[in-house]
Amino acid sequence: MRREGAYLTPMSASAAVQPVVSNYPVPTVGVICLRGDQVLLIKRGNPPRLGQWSLPGGRLERGETTVEAALRELAEETGVQAELLGLVDVLDGLITSRTTGEITHHYLMIDYAARWVSGEPVAGDDAAEARFVSLDEALAMVEWDVTRQVISETFARFGR
Repeated sequence: MRREGAYLTPMSASAAVQPVVSNYPVPTVGVICLRGDQVLLIKRGNPPRLGQWSLPGGRLERGETTVEAALRELAEETGVQAELLGLVDVLDGLITSRTTGEITHHYLMIDYAARWVSGEPVAGDDAAEARFVSLDEALAMVEWDVTRQVISETFARFGR
């Protein structure tokens, strides 16, 4: 399932003046990690969406596969090890300037479902906090509707 036009909330005016990172979409990965009836969330420690609850993930490194990047980002941000179960969705994350409305960043977000194997969540790298929460808690904590949708879809497809 592919959704067109998934936009991130505009950035603050001070962040909006930053130059465009790339003229091309930046590939990123996200991990919807399940442990029983819980999902792993991180509180973002950096923009975009600083301070908001989201999924562990980040940019791919040169020469790295999406699977390698997903597992690396999960471990770096949370200390958790997991087994990937499959691709959930591929989404466009477009960040626009609050003042001009123009697109300042374009992320191509590749989201994987995973099942927890080991480790207790500890915030690391770009995460300010990390914890497992119930589906209902996750849907209440996460502000972006696209992230809530991929979490719900993961539980429907890969949950117990």
